Amino acid sequence: MNNFLLLPIIIPFFFGMILMFGQKNLTYQRSFSLLGIGLAFISAISLLFKVKNDGIQKVTFGDWPVPYGITMVSDMVSALLVTTTLLIAFFVVWYGFGSITKERERFFYYPGIMFILTGVNGAFTTGDIFNLFVFFEVLLMSSYLLIVLGGEKGQLKGSIKYILINVISSALFVITVAFLYSVVGTLNMADIAVKIADINQPGIITVIAVLFLMVFGLKAAIFPLYFWLPTSYAAAPIPVLTLFGALLTKVGVYAIARTYTLFFVHDLSYTHDLLMALAIATIIAGCIGALAYFDIKLIIIYNIVIAVGVILFGVSQMNEVSLKGAMFYLIHDMLIKAALFMLIGIIIYITGTSDLRKMGGLMKKYPALGWCYLIAAFGLAGIPPLSGFVGKLLIVQGGFEAGSMWSSIFILASSLLVLLSVIRIFLYAFWGEEKNTHGTINKANYKMLFIPTALLVIISVAYGVGSEWVTPFMDDAAKLLHDPSIYIDAVMKED
Repeated sequence: MNNFLLLPIIIPFFFGMILMFGQKNLTYQRSFSLLGIGLAFISAISLLFKVKNDGIQKVTFGDWPVPYGITMVSDMVSALLVTTTLLIAFFVVWYGFGSITKERERFFYYPGIMFILTGVNGAFTTGDIFNLFVFFEVLLMSSYLLIVLGGEKGQLKGSIKYILINVISSALFVITVAFLYSVVGTLNMADIAVKIADINQPGIITVIAVLFLMVFGLKAAIFPLYFWLPTSYAAAPIPVLTLFGALLTKVGVYAIARTYTLFFVHDLSYTHDLLMALAIATIIAGCIGALAYFDIKLIIIYNIVIAVGVILFGVSQMNEVSLKGAMFYLIHDMLIKAALFMLIGIIIYITGTSDLRKMGGLMKKYPALGWCYLIAAFGLAGIPPLSGFVGKLLIVQGGFEAGSMWSSIFILASSLLVLLSVIRIFLYAFWGEEKNTHGTINKANYKMLFIPTALLVIISVAYGVGSEWVTPFMDDAAKLLHDPSIYIDAVMKED
């Protein structure tokens, strides 16, 4: 029994509660939010190395024997995702000091972020399928607050669709969990895997697998269930958009990866071929959207959809190489999407618009911003040796090994469309004639926004260039996803 693995969940929850008080005192709100995230990040780093050195960590509430109690499990997959989540949150909060309005800051902005982190980290760590639903609801309730914060017309319009879709998705989630429980009689994920193996995944389990794909696909924004994402996310303030774009869809991706590698593994010719087909369709839909719009928010938002398809393609191949690539690419996409949303936020604050056709010539006054954006754009497209290259290369290699040659070639070709979509922003915004800007940004404010953004871009570059040092962690994660018995044995054994 190891309570230490609960710290990345408990610390944000505790700080979220104390930040409910003193809303008018911005110094208190800002300092304590950074302190809380910093402490949680330190505990996550410690947990990551604990998992690396000592193996999977678990704790069952109330000291009940597994599978009767609610079990929290920290393996290499969850430890990597929790650590990345807290790292991104630290930079988003720092970035928000110069970009979110003081009126929003004084209206439970920081508690909302802390409770989102509680939900996200809890979802990554839980070993119980119903508890996964509970943590989904924690992060969703907090996101409802943040998406409407400010009460602007566009926000309210986008939030109605966001809330409605997630209410339907949550109802379907509970119904699907009930179906699964009626068949296997347990909610513990490791025990579900054992029970499904015992009954050899009959047809009803395959139906439940497809239902779970619908539930998590709505949250991850896969084709054709991504329709709610662009308008809902685009309405949010930039720091909130950054947090949502980097983290929330990835919880849905994680849930698909976990369930489709742990217990829905006995009918691969149907479940995983369906997942592969939807992943390819998701990439196509994302590419069309990213190339169709001149709104820089929508261009990057549609690139979220593309990345979700690439990661799930890696999961669908079900070999160790592709799963390693999926993990590499998942962490990369969390980092690079956060950096890109922060960069386009600065562009919007400078120009006063998100329309590419009304921008131009920013390179003359903001060269550092321009080169930072170009590096991040190359990283997103997977130009070697930046962070997107290693993950995509491994996914494609895994696809070839699994016999999905044409699909793998398409994944490679999609990188060109991704590059085209983000280079359009660079060409329109930074080159050409200098246009009149209507932004309200000043020099001090620009520096407050640019420093955390540049640091996050540097971290994403280091993640790609230094991938050799990250590889041992990714190897452990890939082995765990490829061989469910490692997870099952660690959770089911008695302390």
